[in-house]
Amino acid sequence: MSQKTKGVELLLGDPRRAIIKLAIPMMTAMFVQTLYNLADGIWVAGLGPEALAAIGMFFPIFMIILSFAAGIGIGVNAVISQKIGMKDKNSADEAAKTAIFLVLVLSLILTISSLLLIKPTLRLMGARDDVLQLSLDYSNIILYFIIVFMFGNVGNAILRGEGDAKRAMYAISIGSILNIFLDPVFIYTFKLGVKGAAYATIISAAVGCFLIFYWFFIKKSTYLSIDLRNFRINLPALKDILSIGIPASFAQLSMSVAIFILNSFATRAGGQLGVAVFTSAWRVINLGTIPMIGASTAVTSVVGAAYGARDAKKLETAHLFAIRFGFFLGLCIMTLILLFAKQIAFIFTYSQRGQIIFKDLVDALMVLSLFLPGTPFGMFTSAMFQGIGHGGKSLAITIFRTIVMQVFFCWLLVNVFQVGLSGVWWGIVIGNLTNAVVAFTWSRFVIKDLKVQFQNLG
Repeated sequence: MSQKTKGVELLLGDPRRAIIKLAIPMMTAMFVQTLYNLADGIWVAGLGPEALAAIGMFFPIFMIILSFAAGIGIGVNAVISQKIGMKDKNSADEAAKTAIFLVLVLSLILTISSLLLIKPTLRLMGARDDVLQLSLDYSNIILYFIIVFMFGNVGNAILRGEGDAKRAMYAISIGSILNIFLDPVFIYTFKLGVKGAAYATIISAAVGCFLIFYWFFIKKSTYLSIDLRNFRINLPALKDILSIGIPASFAQLSMSVAIFILNSFATRAGGQLGVAVFTSAWRVINLGTIPMIGASTAVTSVVGAAYGARDAKKLETAHLFAIRFGFFLGLCIMTLILLFAKQIAFIFTYSQRGQIIFKDLVDALMVLSLFLPGTPFGMFTSAMFQGIGHGGKSLAITIFRTIVMQVFFCWLLVNVFQVGLSGVWWGIVIGNLTNAVVAFTWSRFVIKDLKVQFQNLG
């Protein structure tokens, strides 16, 4: 398809309308995906704590693998939207083809290396006996199909890059909903246990992956023309994708590292129960950030198109509107958590043993809810930097928030002032707010420089 699609027209039109129209489908898709993750845990929990622990052991490894796909996806999303803004469809086509080739090669490398390393890695993480075997049963199935997850992730990013957020939503949501229903069938009806959970996950991901494949290569109904016959690596496109994608992958990894460090502070301040409080409260806060994560993908696409068109005013409008939109969302979610903190805490502490952490969990939710209104300033600025191809700046914003500011203030309050467990919550909030001020200030200087740069070019 060579004519402009509705998605492309959206990217090239009013940035405020584009942010809303692109954000809502991705917010919906990520909410459905979160429901699947919750349902998956519930179904597996029926097999016993060993099965739940086994999948929990594999989860961070799988997230590291997917961080590579996420990085490539962010890179190709930004590059495609930039080229569309430039009205250079041929270069956008080349970027999409290069990203698909890159993900095929990377999937092969990761599949072979992860299959060889999975057992010693799980042992290193502390998996033993039944938990180790169950984790291997699950992971050895998933790892053979890394290509499915990586292609789905990057294909989804290509759709977002050309402004087709609705089909991106369909691919994610259909697979996630299917998985919710397949889990009990494979786990309990077919009596496959954790292997059944793995098969259900693969089949569901494959359905979403096939939809993307069908749109790209069979129906050919996307704006971009993706034909891999006689394909040759486009080095400029590869360089552009990796310059954004590699920092984005490291940003994903830095967040995992930060959670590990924050867990250690929670342990120091409150023992094992402190970790239980942090884990439970942070799940709620992460749920609250889902709408913003969905909106951030829209920011990258819309800003990328504005940058490609050398339209600094449109770029600035998109960035500021997104922040106002995200700030309003954050205030609303924060208010809901503050109003219903006790009810939310009860969900995690309904057992007799769980009641021991009820008060601490309520306190944690009350403080950590303040994290949400400040999040868009850093998150959307990071997405804006990705959209204009400044991957290093995006990585710097993420590391400054997660590993520098949050860790520093947690250390200060827990180790120096010895505030206790509440010091962890206030450290996270103060670190995030500090980052919000720095990130937003930095964004204003960058946009100001872009205005001057574009005026000189014009």
